[in-house]
Amino acid sequence: MMTQDQRRYDVLSIGAHPDDVEVGTGGVLIDLAARGYRCGLVIMTHGEMGTGGNAEIRAKEVEDAAAILGADVLARFDWGDTRLADSYDKRLKIAEVIRAARPKIVLAPYPHVGHGRRQSHPDHVACGVITLNGANLAALKKADLPGEPHLVSRIFHYFLPPGVTPNFVVNITPHFDRWIEALSAHRSQFLNPEKSRDYIEHLSAMARSFGMQARCKYGQGFYAVEPILVSNLMHLVEADETDSRTLPDPHNLPNTQR
Repeated sequence: MMTQDQRRYDVLSIGAHPDDVEVGTGGVLIDLAARGYRCGLVIMTHGEMGTGGNAEIRAKEVEDAAAILGADVLARFDWGDTRLADSYDKRLKIAEVIRAARPKIVLAPYPHVGHGRRQSHPDHVACGVITLNGANLAALKKADLPGEPHLVSRIFHYFLPPGVTPNFVVNITPHFDRWIEALSAHRSQFLNPEKSRDYIEHLSAMARSFGMQARCKYGQGFYAVEPILVSNLMHLVEADETDSRTLPDPHNLPNTQR
């Protein structure tokens, strides 16, 4: 269900749990909002199985974090933390959100299992699969859905498992402190004294690692299944020289099938 008015959004970031979009895409969303793009969030579960908090607490944390990101929470589903699985009904729900929001870019977890639980949580994989299948339905004229068909121009993946290297990195250095603030809004997860590990420090190190790969201080890495079209090769050099790597302008992406 859409909880905001149904104006168009430039980017949707979709996650399995209440803090996933902040962890994997938060710095990018802050950057996009600062550039005037409209960003929406979709969360598939209440995160009720997390060590800290409960469904009610985590729902409040989602809203607090979204305000810091400059994004709108468009839909929150109760599809079962640790039990998330692809189904036709879930695809239809995601397709309905996509048709209403009409984004050009969708950000979703990597949809294939890697080695090791940490970044191949079954819910993350299922979220990626549901998103891909829902995006496909959203574009079909004969799908039993409200609204006009909508074809997403690009789906980029985060939460890459070990062995999968990002093929582009977004520089989030100017927004690093605000990203940490958004993460900290999920107090039950990242500022919980019961947890023995400093997760924010860990995530900062990951952002530093992505940044080092792309020659900036902090970055967030993504995987594009298809090559990204570049109209002018020199734009890549100019971005490198000015340290202004960003996602492709969502208003100028070709409306082609993935």
